[in-house]
Amino acid sequence: MRKRRILRRLLIVFGAGIVLAIGLFAVAWAMTPIPDSTQKDATAQGSVIYYRDGKTVLAKKGIDRRTVPLDKVPQHVRDAVIAAENRSFYEDGGVSVKGTARAVWSTVSGQQLQGGSTITQQLVRNYYSGLSQERSIARKFKEIMISIKVDQSKSKDWVLEQYLNTIYFGRGANGVQAAAQAYFGKNVEKLSVAEGAYLAAVIQQPSRFADPKGADLDAAKARWQAVIDAMRQTGSLTAEQAAAQTFPALKAPKRPFELKGQAQYMLDQVTAELNRRGYTDEDINGGGLRVVTTFDKKLMTAAENAVKNTLPEATPKKVRTGLAAVDPVTGEVVAFYGGRPDRSEYDNAFSAKVMAGSTFKPYTLAAALNNGFELSTRVNGNSPMRVASAAKPIPNDSDRSYGEINLISATQNSVNTAFVDLGQKVGLDKVAATAEAAGIPEAQLKQHESAATFPLGVASVSAVQNASGFSTFANGGVHMEAHVVKSVARPNSKKVVVDPTSTQVVSEQAAADTTYAMQQVVKYGTGTAARLYDRPVAGKTGTTDSSKAVWFNGFTPQLAVAVDMFRDDNKPVEIPGYGVQFGGQLPAQVWRAFMTEAMANKPVMEFPEPSDYGYGSEWGRPDERQDTPQDTPQTQQSDPWATPTPDASEPSVTEAPTTQEPETQDPPQQNDTGQPTGDPAVPTAGPDDTGGRSPAG
Repeated sequence: MRKRRILRRLLIVFGAGIVLAIGLFAVAWAMTPIPDSTQKDATAQGSVIYYRDGKTVLAKKGIDRRTVPLDKVPQHVRDAVIAAENRSFYEDGGVSVKGTARAVWSTVSGQQLQGGSTITQQLVRNYYSGLSQERSIARKFKEIMISIKVDQSKSKDWVLEQYLNTIYFGRGANGVQAAAQAYFGKNVEKLSVAEGAYLAAVIQQPSRFADPKGADLDAAKARWQAVIDAMRQTGSLTAEQAAAQTFPALKAPKRPFELKGQAQYMLDQVTAELNRRGYTDEDINGGGLRVVTTFDKKLMTAAENAVKNTLPEATPKKVRTGLAAVDPVTGEVVAFYGGRPDRSEYDNAFSAKVMAGSTFKPYTLAAALNNGFELSTRVNGNSPMRVASAAKPIPNDSDRSYGEINLISATQNSVNTAFVDLGQKVGLDKVAATAEAAGIPEAQLKQHESAATFPLGVASVSAVQNASGFSTFANGGVHMEAHVVKSVARPNSKKVVVDPTSTQVVSEQAAADTTYAMQQVVKYGTGTAARLYDRPVAGKTGTTDSSKAVWFNGFTPQLAVAVDMFRDDNKPVEIPGYGVQFGGQLPAQVWRAFMTEAMANKPVMEFPEPSDYGYGSEWGRPDERQDTPQDTPQTQQSDPWATPTPDASEPSVTEAPTTQEPETQDPPQQNDTGQPTGDPAVPTAGPDDTGGRSPAG
């Protein structure tokens, strides 16, 4: 009787324990839902940034993963993974008691072909948020509960697809597609049986088998053979097929992707533009974007070579040079040179902004020509000029007077007073509106636009902005928004092509006339060093007070390019042995060096005809004229076809310090409008673009 009572009590306790266990399991089941979010790293796909050809990789950002649908993964690759990791995958309920026991035995025996966790458990552990990687009974129990629920609510193919796109394969590759590229240089659908088996073998020890040598190579081969044998045992390979397999040749691992030279500047600009277009940093780093930029790799090299091969070795480190090239028809920034990344985090093409000097005068000219003025319109070129709004008289270089001159002569000789007079006549508000429509931000113009010297280039601009502005004249008066991104595509989505903003800045004829005046600058004026002897060029030099910033901006019908030189400490740009620089010297030579390569083998295109050649319609074309009217006796260089006298010059201007990012990590000091701080000064006479010598040719 006593034994029966003891047995009965034991049965009661055992039954109560079972009931309690079932109850606890039921509570745990109810309290352990499938997480509604995934781990960021589990699904994140790195973005790839390409040059404009859409094939050459510029940079990679984020995790190396390219998600592929299961039907893109060959059956033999799936079979290899299942044979290596979870042979009962399609039969089990998401967890495997046998698998756990087998893992213990494999560990004891040293034959670690399969782990204790099923593919579903591995996915749950790495895919869903809220599960830590620590080894604990609580974490393991939670993993098992979620795995069972996932198995009941999701198809096996769904689980396998997520697993293959989630698991880490070594060599920085996340997911089977990235692994196929990393180990064999091909897409996953091209993998052979032997190659698929190797990727399955890698899962167990990705670090050890990523680049195996010596004993690790022997271990990798043994592991690979074990996977092949397992595939034979599961029936996915026949004995003959298994025997025919040979260890695959592994591709040499690539070094981590490193940005060199101008690449970091390119990536910075691409990232900034993507942000402006609504793509977050998370999109860029983990959204799997495929971004095609506007940058031409060959032209980027040409830009760097033009600067490095043209500037003398004696050029001080503090002298900085920027170059930007813009396609007038599309607004694409096809190339630039931003300086040496090891010297400054701020590039010289996009970020650095310095006074435009006389390269701003074409905006004034275009505004006038678009508002009823003609090339034959005469303006006051005498010096000094008194303007009611200016505290001091405004002089020309060497106080030279030109008399009443037409707008071609004013541009060719870069006569300060002529453009001050023109600005007063056309209205400084119209000059500002034209420059802004041509791509110069209002914030950089606003604090200067009421100054009489505004037409002389006292506002600061970047090389990209100035190249983009001049592209307006090459494009018939239409400005296309400067941009560095051609298209963006998300995974499995149609690419989005960037549609830049188009603005009609001036009329087509006003643009043609402005261009014609600038052609004379290159043919006969201060910019002869920029001549391209196989095609027409239009351009403008610029030199600010004391040569603190020197420019050459020019264009052909196909490409607009700006080159500037400046110092980060606002001192004169002076090269030992070469003297103080002017826009018509080294900047023009850098421009010509770049354009010579950029225009090689490109068709020669002509600029449109001007309206009156600067002499009025009654005088006809230059080859039809019987007489050539002369300007007043004080005027020099009024004939656009004449050769300049040796002292042809361009005065310089000043109003405020040049603005550029310093060599230190501190950005330039600016006020709330984004403009440089400091009180603007009245322009003074300064050295010209040729330094009182003949223009360099």
